[in-house]
Amino acid sequence: MNSFKLDCVLFDLDGTLIDTAPDLIACLNQALTAHQLPVVADAAVKPCISMGALAMIKQATRTLAAVDQEQLLSYMLDCYQNNIAEHSRFFQGIVETLESIESLGLKWGVVTNKRQRFTQPLMDAFNLTGRAACIISGDTTANSKPHPEPMLAACKLADVKPENCVYIGDASHDIAAGKSAHMKTLAAIYGYINAGDQPESWGADGLIEHPSQLQTWIQANLCH
Repeated sequence: MNSFKLDCVLFDLDGTLIDTAPDLIACLNQALTAHQLPVVADAAVKPCISMGALAMIKQATRTLAAVDQEQLLSYMLDCYQNNIAEHSRFFQGIVETLESIESLGLKWGVVTNKRQRFTQPLMDAFNLTGRAACIISGDTTANSKPHPEPMLAACKLADVKPENCVYIGDASHDIAAGKSAHMKTLAAIYGYINAGDQPESWGADGLIEHPSQLQTWIQANLCH
């Protein structure tokens, strides 16, 4: 750790930086209602968010034919694009964490598997676009997480070295991507963690139960 020089903090988006579950689940339920299917409880699909909208639909409609699930997906995503930040919010402590990062002269950015058509409006809605040193979406690069390509693209945009970055995310593929890019990694266990997940087994450099703990980690790992 002595040779680690922190220059940039990279975040996953859904379930780590912003709590997008309320809007995603509302749009899923609108799609289900429009197709005369029963709505689902938040708890049933929330752990699937990190795996994408189709994973949410498959969880909600396990016996539905794939072609019908695709129709639901199209409806849900159109709804979501038009309601990108109606009920979404920062996780408690994120606003202060970002301010702390900036006050320390560090860069920060976002690497998400969310498509650019959703990432950019969401970042704009939360007034983050001008503050982020990089924003990499799931379709920015040829490969998405857990592949290291988006992580390396983020570093190039932010003009930092991967080994001087820490990546925080709430899914195993987040940690795998960060590790593959030779970054420090932190598991956001306050995010959309499935009951069957074992974040302690992901190989992260630390577990973050609340965003304020990220501030503590940063302070402990700064080179003075």
